[in-house]
Formats: sequence, C-alpha cells, structure tokens
Amino acid sequence: MNKTFEQETIEVFINSLERFYQQINLDEIEIGVPYLLDSNEPIVEDFTGIIGISGQRKGCVYYTCPRAMLSYILIAMGENEVSNNHLCDLAGEIANTIAGNARKFFGAEFLISVPVVLQGEPEKINLPQNTRCIVIPTKWKFYESIIVVALE
Repeated sequence: MNKTFEQETIEVFINSLERFYQQINLDEIEIGVPYLLDSNEPIVEDFTGIIGISGQRKGCVYYTCPRAMLSYILIAMGENEVSNNHLCDLAGEIANTIAGNARKFFGAEFLISVPVVLQGEPEKINLPQNTRCIVIPTKWKFYESIIVVALE
C-alpha cells in the first residue's frame, strides 16, 4: 500500500522527535494519533520553538511543551541551571532538531529558519493561511508536548 505524501510527512516529523529523545537517552516517548488543527488556531504550552520553512515547501513547524517537561529534560541532560534562558534555548534546540532531521529527508530545497521561541503567547504564532495544520501529540512520562506541522 502506498503512503500518501501527508502520511509520509507526519512520519518524518514523528521520527525526528523520537531521534531527539533517543539522543538524550529519554526514549519512552508515546506518540498520539495525529489530527487536523481546527480553524488553524495555534495550540501552545509554556514554551514554543517555531521554525519557518521555505523553498519547495512553505510554512512552519513548531514544538510546544510545558515548563516542567523542559526542566526535567534539562536536568536529565546534566544541566544544573534551569533558567528561562536555558528553557528557551532547549525549546529552540528541539524545534531545530526536528526540522533539521526533516530537512535530511526532504532535501536541500527544504529550507529552515533559525528557531523563534515564545513563552505562551499563542497570538504571536501566525499559521499559514489555507494550509492543513497537522497536530502530532506526544507524551513523555506524564508530560504532553505537541508538534504542529503547517506546510503547503
């Protein structure tokens, strides 16, 4: 059975996040069932790392999760200081890693921006118009995070 391009895209981003967690030895991640974002209203947690996409595909990808989850990941990575700056850096690093791994799959024409990190503030996320936004829910321990893929 042939996969649709959308199914393949979802799998690329799921695999990218799984690889990130494996790199830091936190591999008990559970992937929920992807779904379409209703009315393209952004979903955000405490910290959100956003990557703009240009080239053959246009749009954005973002990763969002609660403060407690990022704090736990920082500590698990051996970081002693859990400051807002470190939390922002980590949210950006996760988003960048996810998009970077996807770039390896989609090729050189899948251009990614540097991450922009927000704390809360869903009104500052502008999802592309007329684009299907796919939400990929994830769970690690009892923390929930989300990847949103909004690509033309």
